[in-house]
Amino acid sequence: MISTESITRLSTGGGDVLDSTGDKIGSIAQLYVDDRSTQPSWVTVRTGLFGMRESFVPLDDATEDGINIRVPYTKDQVKDAPNIDADEHLSPEEEQRLYRHYGLSAGGTGEVAGQTSPLAGQTERSVGQTGPLAGQTERSVGQTDPLGGRPGQVTGEQAGYAADVEPRADEGLVRSEERLNVGTEQEEVGRARLRKYVVTENVQTTVPVTREEVRVEREPITSAEAADVRGGVDLGQAEQEVVLRAERPVVETETVPVEKVRLEKDTVTEDQTVTGQVRKEQVEAERDEPFER
Repeated sequence: MISTESITRLSTGGGDVLDSTGDKIGSIAQLYVDDRSTQPSWVTVRTGLFGMRESFVPLDDATEDGINIRVPYTKDQVKDAPNIDADEHLSPEEEQRLYRHYGLSAGGTGEVAGQTSPLAGQTERSVGQTGPLAGQTERSVGQTDPLGGRPGQVTGEQAGYAADVEPRADEGLVRSEERLNVGTEQEEVGRARLRKYVVTENVQTTVPVTREEVRVEREPITSAEAADVRGGVDLGQAEQEVVLRAERPVVETETVPVEKVRLEKDTVTEDQTVTGQVRKEQVEAERDEPFER
C-alpha cells in the first residue's frame, strides 16, 4: 500500500508504474485519494501510442520502488482497463467497474469506499504549484473548494488560475492552449537469423604426377672387365626385370574452419512527420455602444 507521506515524491519524481516482473507499464500521470480517508487509492498510467491514454490501476497491493510504483498486474491488463476520464472524481460505479476488471472486491475490503479524487499528478495544471500538495492541506481533506473545485482535487483553479471565477477588471484573462507532446516507443518489427546449410560443388585442380619409363643403355666392355671373365662367356638366353612405378592422383576431403559469421544490429535514425490536433483559446475584445443621453 502506498503511504500518504510518499505522495509528493511519487507524484513529482517522474517515475514509472512497473508490472509484477519489474517491467515498465508506463509513466505515472496522477495519484488519486479517497475523499473520506485521504489515502492513495488509484494511480493513472500513461499508456498507448505517445502515452496519450491514462489507465487506472488500484494501489491496494502496490509497493514503492524508489520513485516508481510496482503493481501486481501485467501491462496488457492495465492497457485493457475500462476507459474512464482522468482529472475527474471516480464515482462508486466507476470504481466497481475497475475493481471487477482487476479481480478485486470494492476497495480491496468488500465495502464501497467514498468518491475518489485526483491528487497531485504530473499534468500541466499541477506543475508550478507552491506549498503542500493536496492531501496535506485542509482543502484536500474533503472541504469544499471556494473556487468551485471538488473535494480532494488539486485543479488549475487552486494553482492560481481561477479559470471559473470571474476576474477583477484589473487582472485580465488567462489564455490557455494545448500542446502536442510527441514521444517514441519501441516495438518489434521483424527478426533476422543466420542459417547454415551444405551445398556440393565441383572443384577442378591440376596435380603433377611422375612415372618411371625404361630406356636401353649400351656400354662397351673394357679390356680389364673382359679379363675378369674367366672361363669365357657362354652363349644363351638371359633376361633382366625391373619394376616400373608411377604416381596417380588421390582425392580426399577434410573439414577446416574458414571464417566466423554473426549478426550485428545498427541503429538508424530517420525523421517521421506526426500530425495531431490541439486546441487553444483565443481572446477578442468587445466594446459596448455608448449610452445615449
